[in-house]
Amino acid sequence: MESSSSGTTSSTIQSSSGSEESLMEQRKRKRMLSNRESARRSRMKKQKLLDDLTAQVNHLKKENSEIVTSVSITTQHYLTVEAENSVLRAQLDELNHRLQSLNDIIEFLDSNNNNGMCSNPLVGLECDDFFVNQMNMSYMMNQPLMASSDALLY
Repeated sequence: MESSSSGTTSSTIQSSSGSEESLMEQRKRKRMLSNRESARRSRMKKQKLLDDLTAQVNHLKKENSEIVTSVSITTQHYLTVEAENSVLRAQLDELNHRLQSLNDIIEFLDSNNNNGMCSNPLVGLECDDFFVNQMNMSYMMNQPLMASSDALLY
């Protein structure tokens, strides 16, 4: 009996160890499947992040291109306005110079009128005054002031 009893014990131990090995195999397979699924989810998450970043890069490139175009247009407008401003400043300087000359002539004529040298400088040649002749010439040769932005470029 001893032999049969020890034979049964040994088969029970083998059966129990076989059951443990089977259980360990199942756990190992379950862990492998879980790891595979986790790796698959990780790859999908990484791919989605990459796709999102690629879309963001494309959007930012488009936005940057629009900004560069806008800056270029604004710069062109600025240069045009700057050129027009230079022309207007040149015309202003010329007109101020003309006005100052006319005021000097008027001041001279007024001072001469008070001294009785010339009664009316605009009617005939009663005076041989240089300024009076210049004033008469300016009325006869009154031409508009022309300036161009091309003349003022550096």
